[in-house]
Amino acid sequence: MTGVLLSIKPKFVEAMMRNEKHYEFRKSIFSDKKVSRVYIYTTSPVKKITASFRIGGVEKASPKELWERFGHVAGISEKEFFEYYKNTAVGYAIKIEDLRSYDEPIDPYLEYPNFTPPQSFQYVSSMENVVQERLC
Repeated sequence: MTGVLLSIKPKFVEAMMRNEKHYEFRKSIFSDKKVSRVYIYTTSPVKKITASFRIGGVEKASPKELWERFGHVAGISEKEFFEYYKNTAVGYAIKIEDLRSYDEPIDPYLEYPNFTPPQSFQYVSSMENVVQERLC
């Protein structure tokens, strides 16, 4: 199984956990259509892999259309949304399904030598094994 690691700010991860954020918005998307799971690297001050979700689909549209369709479940303010997409013609909305929070977040700096948080995304294939070990 192929997954991707996404860096996400703590406030947006918290909105996911509160079931207020049903979509993760991106300016670019991974090309591998076999990607089925997103692993969440919660950025500073957390700096750990704290959760994952199954991709329930990816929508491509203008930022205006994405906001019209998903703004009510975006988990982000309209101002922040359009600031993020400033000078961007196309955006992507990744549907969040089967969200799993990890009781013991994974410290990638300990698990993976030379770990660097992804700017956009990073493919991961070994992540599922590490997560499964933690869940058992």
